[in-house]
Order: sequence, then C-alpha cells, then structure tokens
Amino acid sequence: MKLQGKVVIAQGGGPTAVINQSLVGAILESRKFPQVTKIYGAVNGIRGILNEDFLDLTQETNHNLEQVANSASSALLSTRDKPDEAYCAQAFQVLKAHDVRYFFYIGGNDSSDTVRIINEKAKAENYDFRAIHIPKTIDNDLVLNDHTPGYGSAARFVAESFVGANLDNRSLPGVYIGVVMGRHAGFLTAAAAMAKKFPDDGPHLIYLPERAFDKEKFLNDVKTTYDKYGRCVIAVSEGITDRKGIPIISTLTDTVERDAHGNVQLSGTGALGDLLSEYIKKNLKIGRVRADTFGYLQRSFMPCVSDIDQIEAREVGEKAAHFAIWHNIDCSITIQRVGDYAVEYKPVPLIEIAAKTRLMPDKYINSDGNYVTEQFLSYCRPLIGSGFKQPARLRASKIEKILR
Repeated sequence: MKLQGKVVIAQGGGPTAVINQSLVGAILESRKFPQVTKIYGAVNGIRGILNEDFLDLTQETNHNLEQVANSASSALLSTRDKPDEAYCAQAFQVLKAHDVRYFFYIGGNDSSDTVRIINEKAKAENYDFRAIHIPKTIDNDLVLNDHTPGYGSAARFVAESFVGANLDNRSLPGVYIGVVMGRHAGFLTAAAAMAKKFPDDGPHLIYLPERAFDKEKFLNDVKTTYDKYGRCVIAVSEGITDRKGIPIISTLTDTVERDAHGNVQLSGTGALGDLLSEYIKKNLKIGRVRADTFGYLQRSFMPCVSDIDQIEAREVGEKAAHFAIWHNIDCSITIQRVGDYAVEYKPVPLIEIAAKTRLMPDKYINSDGNYVTEQFLSYCRPLIGSGFKQPARLRASKIEKILR
C-alpha cells in the first residue's frame, strides 16, 4: 500500500555534531518518492507540531541542505518537552489535519517514546500513518543499538580534550579532574581512555555511573596514582552515585540545584568538579588540583566531528525514508556492528526502544571500577573516526650533570 501525503521531520533532545546529517538524509531521500507531496520540518521538535510551527523543506535547495548537513546542532531547533498521552493526542490531530502520512523524529529515549505514543494514536483512529524514530544521542544509551549517531563525535571531543589535559598536567604536575556528561550511562566518560598513548599518560582513573562511587576508595586511588607518577588525571561522569544511588554531588554539599524535571543538576554548574577538588585538597593535602566541566562543548563541537559518525548519521536518516515509504513499516532504526568494522541498519518495534536506557556492559569496565578494559577501547576506536591525533614525546637522552 502506498500512502500519499506529507512528511514531517522533527529533532528532539540535546543537539549533536551530526544530527543535521540525519535530517538532510531523510529530506533528500523522501524527495525521491512521488507519493510524498510535501516535506515539512517542525520547529522546536514535538512542541512545533503542537503549535503548527512548520517550515516547508520541499523548497530548500540541495546545496543549502548539504551546507546544513555539515553544520552542528539542531537546524530545526529542539525541545526538552516530555509529552504525555494528552500532549501526543493533540500533536497527532495537527499531523492529521495537515495530511501528514510519514513522521520522522530524530532523538533519544524520550523522543522514541513520543513516536510510539503518536503512532498508537494513529492506529486507534485507523489513520494510515508511518512513524519512524531516528536514533540520536551523545550518551550512547539507546537499547538494542551497538552505538548511536552523535556519540562518536562527542567521544572524539572527550578523547582529544584529555590528550591536551594530560599534556598540560605532565608539564605542570598536579591532579586534574574532567567532568563529562552522562547521568546514567558512562560511554562518553569512558571515551577519555582513548587519549592514553604512553604507560604514564592520563587519564589514570575513570569513574562511571555504572559503578557505585566510594569516596574513600577514590581518595586511595588518587593517592596511589599520585605517589606513582607525581600527578593524576581523572575522568569522572556527572552521574556518579554512591551505593544507595544518591548523586555524589549531594553527598559533598548541602545545597544542590535541580533542573525543570526535578533531577539534581549534575555538571551544568561545575559544582561536582569543584567539590571533588576540594575533597582531594582537604584529605590528601595536594596543593595543585584543578577541575573542568565539559558541559555543552561536548555536544556540537564542529572541529572534532568523526567521519564515521557523519556517514552513519546520514544513513539512518536515509533509512527512515526507506523503511517508512518503501517497506511501509513503523520502527526505530538501530545500528548493528558487523565484523571489524562495518554496520547494518535494522528496524525494531518502537515499543522495544521507547523510554529504555542502555548502560555500559560489565565487560567494558575493569574489576576495580576505576577504568575501562581493552574491550571498550576496541569498541570505541572506530567510532571516533579517522585522523585522531596523539602527541609525540622527545626521546633524547639526558646529559650527565657536572655540578651535582
């Protein structure tokens, strides 16, 4: 059955460096099908649908679309709205009124659930409609996926940042802490390990949300590393918690900020890095301790885009048109790794992806819970793309001292 009508594409959640590749892939591929009458872009994600805030992307030139594809962040703008049944019911009525037959939503966990609910509304009204969730998240936490578009480029940013931080720390030794995004999943923080080239390089310690954070063990890890190398570089996820699941930031201060959804504000204020720095200074009496919170820079830093990430982000957008228009199915598109290294794109039912969170597998985390394994390095290496540069060291020998 061929559905004739409009396509609506939207982008939700946090931006990435390659999300517009998916947008443009979906637009250009949809243009090839005669049953597609128009292609609209919803401004500000699902909220744009509710407000009938559409751009007619049918009129965009291919040249400008290609320029947009190579630009970071969400070209259609985004939203943090978490729609409920009533919200999605209203959005569906807007889509129906505009004769929309194909809905593509580029986003993460919450976006996938939005697609699921809207698709169920269409089925309940026997409205012929195809809904596709196009994966996107730097957190890399969508279930059933080997990895997700956006992660590779963000991982590259984290790795390259720690290359520089390690060099700085080696020149002027002390303790350095880099706080990386990741409330529940540690994939992005783990990518810091890609910065390590020589045995004494940092990061020396990596702490992830998948393992309970013990403050006393942390101090011991830092002291052991500092005693061995005379310095210590640490990558820590914003989402670290203690054994009771309490965010570590809450155990270090009596005052915490909360976001619009009531969650403890983790890395946005820089507080976690500052509190861990003071904790080290106070207990280990190390004078030079510094912390950085990477924040938004991780998401859309264009100079660190992974070529693999770009290609795959483009292809998942193209596959959205294929699955919806050619194959006439509703689905979430997943990326599956094949061999070393290739990928396949497979459709899975929306219900199997929606609102679920994937965590780092145990095999990627060392037994001490303070670093990653070789298996993770093998997993991450192709995702950060080609041309990843690591620095060299001087190899000249020292001359003998004369005066002492």
